[in-house]
Parts: sequence; structure tokens; C-alpha cells
Amino acid sequence: MSGGVGGRRQLTYAMLFCLAGAGLALWAATRGWSVEVTARPAPLPPVREARSGAALLPWLPALALVTLAGGGAVLATRGRVRRVLGVLLGALGVAVAAGGGYGLVADLGGVVSRQWPALCLLGGLLAAVGGGWTALRGGGWPAMGARYERPTRTVTESGPTTVAPPGRMVGRRTTEAWDALDRGEDPTAGDQPTG
Repeated sequence: MSGGVGGRRQLTYAMLFCLAGAGLALWAATRGWSVEVTARPAPLPPVREARSGAALLPWLPALALVTLAGGGAVLATRGRVRRVLGVLLGALGVAVAAGGGYGLVADLGGVVSRQWPALCLLGGLLAAVGGGWTALRGGGWPAMGARYERPTRTVTESGPTTVAPPGRMVGRRTTEAWDALDRGEDPTAGDQPTG
């Protein structure tokens, strides 16, 4: 069930797991994980300092952002490169989940909000599942269309080709202008008025 509709569906789910997990982890890492209240002398109010997951673990939003970009890259790759990307996404997802897990068990000081590290852990696990799925099955999934890629020459086409002589373009057709550009010539060079 790798090619066709089943493969396309698997690609969609794996990519959505990676994107949703990384997005959730990135969002949760920017929320306030702990609030520390410091008392001051009597007339002054206490100082309230909120620290986000990004302030406590600066590498966490960076890894989540790389995972988010990698989730989009799953669509643009194919074959062995996609499988290697899946392994990388799985490892990134595990690292993001480890950051969320650390936020759950660490003594962060002050009043601690555990829901944001838990969401970061969940997002990392979702991204790891999407990456693992891509690593296991991604090699046979459909790739993006190749209509914009330059066609490669076959053995029968590699024979001698006729090349127009350099210089002024003979005709005014669009294809001739593009052919001149392909040869590295300026198709408008001979059109300059003299005088």
C-alpha cells in the first residue's frame, strides 16, 4: 500500500503529524512555564517574573522550528532522501519531547505550569511518530510532479545537435529567443538601432 492513493494518504498523515507536532511544540515552548514571585520591601509590590520554555531551554524552539521545516520538506523529497529525512525528523521529535519531559520533572522554581511542557512533550512525540513513519515507509510514497524539472537527454538524443550560429537572431519567434538564451546569447543584441 505504498503507491497510489494509499501512499498519498500515508504521506499526508505523516506530514501532518510532523507539522502539527512541531507547531504544537513551538507554540508550547513560547508559553510561560514558570512564574517566580520575589518579595520586596513593604511599600513596593512583589516582582513577578514569568519564564517561558524558550527562556528555560533556548534550544527547544529552535529544534521545533527545524522540525516544522523538515515536515514541509517531506513533501518535496522522494526515495532514499525522504527516508533519511524521516530518521532526522524522528530524532528531532524525540529531542523536542525530551525537552518537554524535562520541563515536567525539573524543579523550575516558583509557581510551575505543567500543561505547557506536557503539550511540548506531546508535540515532540507526534513529530517523532511522523518522522518514524516517513523513515519506514516514505521511500515508496509518491513524489511531487516533475513537470518543472529540466528533461534529461537519453542516449538516442545525445547525438550531434544543430546549433544556430552566434549573432543576431534570424526570426522573431519566442522559441528562437529562448533558444538563444539557452545558448548564452542575448537575443536583443542585434536589435540595437545604429546611428
